[in-house]
Amino acid sequence: MRFVLFLSMLLLACAGFVALGNWQLRRLAWKEALIARVDQRLAAPAEAPPPRAQWAALGAADAYRKLCLDGAFLPGRETLVQAVTRLGPGWWVLAPLRTAQGDTVLVNRGFVDAPHRDAAGRPAPDGAQRVCGLLRLSEPGGAFLHHNAAAEGRWYSRDVAAIAAAQRLPAPDVAPYFLDADDGANPGGWPVGGLTVVQFRNSHLSYALTWYALALLSAGAAAILVPHRRRRPAG
Repeated sequence: MRFVLFLSMLLLACAGFVALGNWQLRRLAWKEALIARVDQRLAAPAEAPPPRAQWAALGAADAYRKLCLDGAFLPGRETLVQAVTRLGPGWWVLAPLRTAQGDTVLVNRGFVDAPHRDAAGRPAPDGAQRVCGLLRLSEPGGAFLHHNAAAEGRWYSRDVAAIAAAQRLPAPDVAPYFLDADDGANPGGWPVGGLTVVQFRNSHLSYALTWYALALLSAGAAAILVPHRRRRPAG
């Protein structure tokens, strides 16, 4: 009885490992298609911002589209979001831009370190601006182990709706995405734009091979066990 139970467990494990390997191969195909789509968007020319009629339909298929916005920044409305970049720890500077169409788009103007955190010590963009960058989807809630605390002014993710509410921006006018500005948007060099990291972890093939290897080991153990059981002397 124990032999049958153990053999069944090995066969079930083998089937389960094969299923997990197949799932990872499907994930691999999805990830490679995603990377190809994003690469295509990054190579495409900049577009006009999506109109309000399209806001509700925006999703993952729109992330990393290159956009150019024309408008003016609303003064005194910066929000600092904690960040770590290749320049070290600091903050993203998010500022609302009122576009020529009357929409409000949160623009991630770029990164500042501690010496450049205070807006009073940095040149402010004044008047009409053209800001180009990448469309990014909102990051609601916060980051791993850290929740945004609007009342205390502590932000760990670029949560568009929450930041707009904290800045008392009229909700119907605020686009549901933010724009990661490129490195040509800021006078004086701070904030530093163009630090968006477009990189997707893709380990699905190695995971699939690991699951298939475990399936092979399980099947091999079962194949060894059966003839060994048959060779055991009776009694």
